[in-house]
Amino acid sequence: MQLDGNDVARLAATGGPASGRRPDDEGPATTYDALLVGGGIMSATLATLLHHVEPTWRIGIVERLDELAQESSGPWNNAGTGHAALCELNYSPERPDGSVDVSKAIEVNEQFQVTRQLWAFLVESGALPDPATFVRPTPHLSFVWGTENVEYLRRRHEQLVSHPLFAGIEFSSDPDVIAEWAPLLMAGRDRSEPVAATRAIGGTDVDFGSLTRQLVTGLADSGAVELRTGTEVRRLRRTEGGWHVTGKDFDATARFVFVGAGGQALTLLQRSGIDEIRGYGGFPVSGEFWRTTNPEVVARHQAKVYGKAAVGAPPMSVPHLDTRVVDGAPSLMFGPYAGFSPRFLKHGSLFDLLRSVRLHNLRPMLQAGLRNLGLVVYLVQQLLAGKKSQLRELQAFFPDARAEDWEKITAGQRVQVIKDVPGQGGVLQFGTEVIAAGDGSIAGLLGASPGASTAVPIMLDVMARCFPDRVEEWRPALEKAIPSYGHRLGEDPELARTVLAQTTYSLGLDPTAPAAR
Repeated sequence: MQLDGNDVARLAATGGPASGRRPDDEGPATTYDALLVGGGIMSATLATLLHHVEPTWRIGIVERLDELAQESSGPWNNAGTGHAALCELNYSPERPDGSVDVSKAIEVNEQFQVTRQLWAFLVESGALPDPATFVRPTPHLSFVWGTENVEYLRRRHEQLVSHPLFAGIEFSSDPDVIAEWAPLLMAGRDRSEPVAATRAIGGTDVDFGSLTRQLVTGLADSGAVELRTGTEVRRLRRTEGGWHVTGKDFDATARFVFVGAGGQALTLLQRSGIDEIRGYGGFPVSGEFWRTTNPEVVARHQAKVYGKAAVGAPPMSVPHLDTRVVDGAPSLMFGPYAGFSPRFLKHGSLFDLLRSVRLHNLRPMLQAGLRNLGLVVYLVQQLLAGKKSQLRELQAFFPDARAEDWEKITAGQRVQVIKDVPGQGGVLQFGTEVIAAGDGSIAGLLGASPGASTAVPIMLDVMARCFPDRVEEWRPALEKAIPSYGHRLGEDPELARTVLAQTTYSLGLDPTAPAAR
């Protein structure tokens, strides 16, 4: 967004936010430099970064629910994996010639390292007092069975182990070794079946709900951010100086608006009327997990273990058996089992999907549906699956699992992006995508995984696209918070080793250290 001297002078003359003054006698502030819609990890991250580079800006966060982080950022609405592609096999697909493409895995790992650097900086500066309240060291394992899958995993390991960000990742096809790494995987399993696993002890379990609340409340308590909960944004109208944003009992203007409202971002961006949202649609997918707090079962599994998605299943359906620690209480979670709801948010409306359909996205949505009939069949099969069928999926990972030890929980809603691609038509995308107006005055985030784990690089992208004239001015501050800013860790082994060591220490992620056990 081009903010010239006239903008600053005009706002300063009126005592507006660009002057940095916050008079106590003016009542509730209705004019912001930046207004962030949604109280999840994305808005929390962007508010943190914007305040770091522009400490005099007036920043507002508006959340429709009464509490922060109740949708996708909530700890039971996601898997809590610090997605670094250490175990997620969908980021390293097998090519037709049998080779393994690890480029996406490296990219995702680099992105998570950027996120870790900001967290470490905030811990070191005292903005986040105790990293153990939101991130814990947890080994990441990939586990497969069957001769072809074992060979695939071996080739994947060979491709990754020499990379500085994956150094130390272990491979084994020995059932006894795998039983030491994750006892539940081998208990009751036929030892004649070929199996293999990789283990990265530098993995993490993240409570994004706790992190979100700490970031936002810390900013709000210091006066850096004005937080409004229980406030739903319903309209966004462009004005000469930015945007007029309204809702029930809410009326504000802002020079910049970020829509980080999860699945509802699509609808709000459509209401803004920006050309850049034309052709975009969304397909909502619900998820369910099985969870156990049985201490005997939980004590025998201290890892996040990911397998391979079933044939015809979408990447987001990769089965995994995860250690989770939420509010200090350990548990295990297995899934996801796919579900369907037309809601775009867990606390959304049954009419969300219908309301998102426009003339400009109807054709792409129909095309994407026709091209993904296999996905539709998979979802129907999942919806019709009974408890016995779901138990069999769990027992493929944990052969001795008993249904009575587990309860079913509903995870957060995800809205997969449908994009009108020139020359291809409607394409269903798995991932996240930033949508920004041409003038940079408004941006929003669509999509899902890896999402929260890559919040920092995604928000840095938002800042670069929306404030291109300020990026160089902000560089020193950003480099202070993120030492690798502007560099590719995969291309600088020494920097990669330094960053990993520093963030591991600052965040207390050394699995051999007494405090991490």
